Amino acid sequence: QGFWGSQRGFGGPHPPFFPPRYVLGHEAMKRMQTSNVLVSGLRGLGVEVAKNLVLGGVKSVTLHDPHPATWTDLASQFYLREEDVGQSRAEATLPRLAELNSYVAVTSTREPLSQELLATFQVVVLTNSPLEEQLWVGDFCHSHGIKLVVADTRGLFGQLFCDFGDDMVVTDPNGEQPLSAMVSMVTKGCPGEVTCLDEARHGFETGDFVTFTEVEGMEELNRCGPVEIRVLGPYTFSIGDTSGYGDYVRGGIVTQVKMPKHIHFKRLRDALAEPEMMVTDFGKAERPSMMHWAWQGLHRFMHQHGRAPRPRHQGDAAEVVALTKEVAAGAELDEELVRELAFQATGDLAPVNAFIGGLAAQEVMKAVSGKFTPITQWLYFDALECLPEENRDSLLTEEQCRPRNSRYDGQIAVFGAELQAKLGAQKYFVVGAGAIGCELLKNFAMVGLGCGPEGSITVTDMDTIEKSNLNRQFLFRPWDVTKLKSERAAAAAREMNPALRVSSRTDRVGPDTERVYDDDFFEGLDGVANALDNVDARLYMDRRCVYYRKPLLESGTLGTKGNVQVVIPFLSESYSSSQDPPEKAIPICTLKNFPNAIEHTLQWARDEFEGLFKQPAENVNQYLMDPKFLERTLRLAGTQPLEVLEAVQRSLVSDRPRAWPDCVAWACRHWHRQYSNNIRQLLHNFPLGCCPHPGVALTRCPPQPLHLDYVVAAANLFAQSYGIAGSRDRAAVAELVRHVRVPPFAPKAGVRQVAHSRVHDGRLEELKASLPSPEELPGFRIDAATSHVHDPSPWHLALSPHCPPQYYEVEWTLWDRFEVQGLQPDTNRSTTRMLSPGQCPYAPYSNSFTRTIRGQSLPKTIQTSRSDHTVTRPTTNPTPGDTGDTGEKGQHELVPTQWVRQGIPNGRGE
Repeated sequence: QGFWGSQRGFGGPHPPFFPPRYVLGHEAMKRMQTSNVLVSGLRGLGVEVAKNLVLGGVKSVTLHDPHPATWTDLASQFYLREEDVGQSRAEATLPRLAELNSYVAVTSTREPLSQELLATFQVVVLTNSPLEEQLWVGDFCHSHGIKLVVADTRGLFGQLFCDFGDDMVVTDPNGEQPLSAMVSMVTKGCPGEVTCLDEARHGFETGDFVTFTEVEGMEELNRCGPVEIRVLGPYTFSIGDTSGYGDYVRGGIVTQVKMPKHIHFKRLRDALAEPEMMVTDFGKAERPSMMHWAWQGLHRFMHQHGRAPRPRHQGDAAEVVALTKEVAAGAELDEELVRELAFQATGDLAPVNAFIGGLAAQEVMKAVSGKFTPITQWLYFDALECLPEENRDSLLTEEQCRPRNSRYDGQIAVFGAELQAKLGAQKYFVVGAGAIGCELLKNFAMVGLGCGPEGSITVTDMDTIEKSNLNRQFLFRPWDVTKLKSERAAAAAREMNPALRVSSRTDRVGPDTERVYDDDFFEGLDGVANALDNVDARLYMDRRCVYYRKPLLESGTLGTKGNVQVVIPFLSESYSSSQDPPEKAIPICTLKNFPNAIEHTLQWARDEFEGLFKQPAENVNQYLMDPKFLERTLRLAGTQPLEVLEAVQRSLVSDRPRAWPDCVAWACRHWHRQYSNNIRQLLHNFPLGCCPHPGVALTRCPPQPLHLDYVVAAANLFAQSYGIAGSRDRAAVAELVRHVRVPPFAPKAGVRQVAHSRVHDGRLEELKASLPSPEELPGFRIDAATSHVHDPSPWHLALSPHCPPQYYEVEWTLWDRFEVQGLQPDTNRSTTRMLSPGQCPYAPYSNSFTRTIRGQSLPKTIQTSRSDHTVTRPTTNPTPGDTGDTGEKGQHELVPTQWVRQGIPNGRGE
């Protein structure tokens, strides 16, 4: 994928390039949006770099290429058309590039490269440039603080060079979120040793810097700056001298700190003689040094003859080998590797340009943003494994690879005319037309796949285009929003190569469409290319390809990470043969009772939402539609039958609303269960005397309306599920709330396990008898709600994970890590964090009686009801003896007091 952006975007009133913020971060995006970039050379490689930069969101991109377009450019320059041959490459490409992002200024220039021109840019990118030009540009850019990227491709070979100055500061070397762990012990000594809880490995590395918070006893750690560590084991590491500190008592959180990293780059002239190289394939670890000299020999040949070596011409190749030996005097060379580079010097392959162009654009983003470690300094790439392993000289002859005045000449120079004919006859199935799907269709059109009279490409995608797709799904334009992805992607690919025989479909792939994608369909294919965004669809397509013995190209991206798997029948393992590592799980006791990170509250909110508005509705609909639902449910293991039937009984009988006031009453009672009774029960189970963190602080906070917002949102979602008209009138809802009776809270003394199953059996029989039969509810259905981020309803935001962080004093994360749709960053802060309660209509609000329990080491045997992230709070003006619920008085107020009380003993365990 050209710009490795996230596969999932976020909608909202933001420019199309907004989603890269989630990868690069807010501050990095601000620096990018003030950067002017010059891209010199607009062949296939140059247009890939320019396309990715425009999508990425720099301030401006200036295109420079004084040469006219030729037929050979059509092999990979996807923004040139046949009618553009003879015109300026830059001017012909400009309007199509400018359409990608209206927030980026795209211009072109015909003037030759000069010092005056280069001085106006922060980054200069040279593609397909002669070495003499690279040298003087490199000298000027290095001496004037201008960052330089040099990129070139020759057939299956690629080259990349970066010079970002004498002292480049990298603020975030890897882009990963800082690690954190909970401390269980710190010893006094030189050095002191820190032990973390044994629930999970700390993940730190020797040389990392960390800070400490919430340490009791050894408070000096909380006040010291970032300290360097040395890892001793998966749960231990050492720090500096702690012998003069106080005795460690309990608690503490250690957090990784990203320290600035300074990198020195050599100018191009010096880096040629003393190269630093990045190895991309350790199976070819010896090749980069040999290719470094071979490219210089190739440049000498082109300087002497004014042209590249002819395809598969033995004389030209021999001369390149001789020139390379002169450059690398005394070095041991692989002459066959040098000869292969000379054979492919006129080759121009769209997939290789896409790969090197993606890397080059990523290096530009690193240069201007200071995020991610840049390449230092040379990168060489080859894909010679694509060539035949046997009889190569007989299959790839000078006659086979000679130019034919065709748009595919750049590819014929590498693989020969015979393979080009085979590519045209291929029949391929592209599943998905998202970011990867767009890149696949573009590359297929450029290489001529399915462009012959017997070939074809079928692309399917059931989704429509959204505005947030435009930052990476580059075949779409703003005027395509709301149209079908597959249709618009097919049309855009056909414009790139009119010979492309592509058809679009909107049928999803799955068991329910096997009558569409039947035996005849799969038997007629030569291969399948997946461009999917979920594992289930990938597994299904893999099974189909294994059954029909078809090759499968599988790929995916996540931020700056990407993966590719090629599945060939009888030669490689299938996608289903291996599994990804399991995702890091959150212990249930941590999730339900003692969250200590924002991720915990996010998952808590998701479970809460689906448990209220999705799972019960699906169970009810299955009960009403499937005669065997009860039979299957009763066969479930453990207490699952009881839980499912209780949820069905609540949805159909006890909690079923008849009108809007019933929905408000349900939401009000649910609020009290979640945000009052459950926290009271938790504090009853763990009184202050037995907890490691007896907080005694008083904090003042302003009155907050979130409680009523929560009830309004929950009531509307509940009403939508039953087809009842809701209301946005907060005053009217508040009036209804005043008349809702809430049962008083009574703490449970303990939980007793019942060993015999007859109690459950009796309860199951009661539930079965109380359920109305499906015949009594003809046509009745409950709508299952969705938590999709693009849902226009505001009720999902009000039910987002905002309250638990305040109850548990979980710090809100950085803006660029978890950003809520519709919120804007606080530009007045030195560090960009989530907006405070007073700045955001859906932000978290503090409630009353809370206790600091973040970072505690608590028993792992806690088993509670569905959600326990709740807190007790009194009314605004509580009467004497009032417990805070006031349910026994028949009315209550959902506005908290102006005081936040944290862990103050009051005789009631609150």
